[in-house]
Amino acid sequence: MNEPPIIVETGPDPVAACIWLQGLGADGHDFEPLVAQLHLSAPVRFVLPHAPVRPVTINGSLPMRAWFDIASPQLAEQVDVDGIETSARAVAALGAQQKLPLLLAGFSQGGLVALHAALHHLPATLGVLALSTWYPLAVPPNRLQVFMGHGTLDEIVPLPLAWDAAERLEAAGARVDWHAWPMGHAVCPEEVTVLNDWINQRLEAL
Repeated sequence: MNEPPIIVETGPDPVAACIWLQGLGADGHDFEPLVAQLHLSAPVRFVLPHAPVRPVTINGSLPMRAWFDIASPQLAEQVDVDGIETSARAVAALGAQQKLPLLLAGFSQGGLVALHAALHHLPATLGVLALSTWYPLAVPPNRLQVFMGHGTLDEIVPLPLAWDAAERLEAAGARVDWHAWPMGHAVCPEEVTVLNDWINQRLEAL
C-alpha cells in the first residue's frame, strides 16, 4: 500500500478505528459513501486504503487494483496464498498505526484479506465485517466476532463458498453473525442497517 489511505472520522476523538478494504478493481473511495450512511453510537476513524495495482490473471493479466491475484472463477482453486499474506501483513501494519481498538471490514477480496489479517496478525481486533466474501484457507483456533453478509444470488462469490467459510470459522471458535439477502454481489440497504447495529454493539462493549 504505497498510497496514503483515505481517512474519515465520524466525530472528534474517535474511540475506535475501522480499516475497510474494497473489492477487486475498486479503490479506497468505494465504501466512502457507505461510511456516510452509518449512525454510530461513538466516533470512529474509518481508514480506507487503496489496493495496489497488479496484474490479475482473470483480467488477462492486465493490471488492476487487487489485494491478491485471482487465477480462476473457481475461487477455491489456485489460491494466491502469498498475495493474501502480503496484503494481510500490510493491513496489520496499518492497524498498528491507529493506536485505537480496531475493527476490520472488507468486501469480496477485501473481506478475505480482513479475515486473514484478523486470524493471523490481529487476534485482538474488536471484530470483522466480512461482506460477500469467502475464505478458502485453513482456519486456526480463534475467538473472533465476525459479521458475514452475503447475497443469495451472488454471481461472483457463490453462497455455498461463504457458508462454508462461516461454518469453518465457527468450528474453530469464532462467533459468526450470519445474514443473507436476495441480492447479487453487492451491499443492500437492509445489510447496512444490520451491520450498523453490529458495529454499535462492538463500540458499546468498549
